[in-house]
Amino acid sequence: MTVLVTGATGNVGRHLVRELLDDGRRVRALSRDPARAGLPAEVEVVGGDLAEPDTLGGVFDGVVAVHLITFDGSGPLTNGRELVELAVKAGVRRATTLWSGEVGDVERAVAAGGLEWTRLEPVEYMSNALAWAESVRAEGLVREPFPEEPSAMVHEGDIARVAAAALVGDGHTGRSYSLTGPEVLTVPDKVRILAAALGRDLRYVELSESAARERMRAAGTPEDVVDFVIGWHRNPPEQAYSLSSTIEEVTGLPPRSFADWAREHASAFSVPPSS
Repeated sequence: MTVLVTGATGNVGRHLVRELLDDGRRVRALSRDPARAGLPAEVEVVGGDLAEPDTLGGVFDGVVAVHLITFDGSGPLTNGRELVELAVKAGVRRATTLWSGEVGDVERAVAAGGLEWTRLEPVEYMSNALAWAESVRAEGLVREPFPEEPSAMVHEGDIARVAAAALVGDGHTGRSYSLTGPEVLTVPDKVRILAAALGRDLRYVELSESAARERMRAAGTPEDVVDFVIGWHRNPPEQAYSLSSTIEEVTGLPPRSFADWAREHASAFSVPPSS
């Protein structure tokens, strides 16, 4: 069977491609820029953009299952019905959707379109901490608002493991899976754990909400996305800090900790040695 992975060059997508390959599956990966995808040679990389269905001719041909992202850099995708119609017409039978914090157009279209669907609902990604890499390397500090915000942050590789299980296995149709890590952490907790993984002292500096908004705007984040993200962090929903056993139940493996993630990514936060 061929599995199509959209968002294949993203934090979850790269892990999912690897999981499927290791399971012996044929993988097709969708990328806006196939020449720069940097995926394993055995992956069939095709060009296209989910936000522009006219670019997707033939992308779903021969595909049995598809992993669909539900948002891109501009915000939630709003053409779910067109995407599902293309997939169903090509013979796709199964889909996983990657939740963006609320059920949107793609999730609704997949559920209504006759596909065997599984909705993945991860809370905060551990990979969000990569946004701290520059300030950690240069100044040894992390600037974030809402120091007491609790988060059951999840390893992106564990999200991919659940996605792979749902795409190629049975018993997942119509399920919404809340995905969390093994512990609830505040921002200072994360900084402390990262510091231990790096073997150096790090400082946490509380950022005001207004400064956090300005930082996101300066990075080109649309205003509605700024509002959503700030609102989530200021008053996180219960799901964001309620531990779930789903990852171990679905994959047979316990969820990885933030300490695991920090050790894996230590090089991103380390100052390279002088030449």
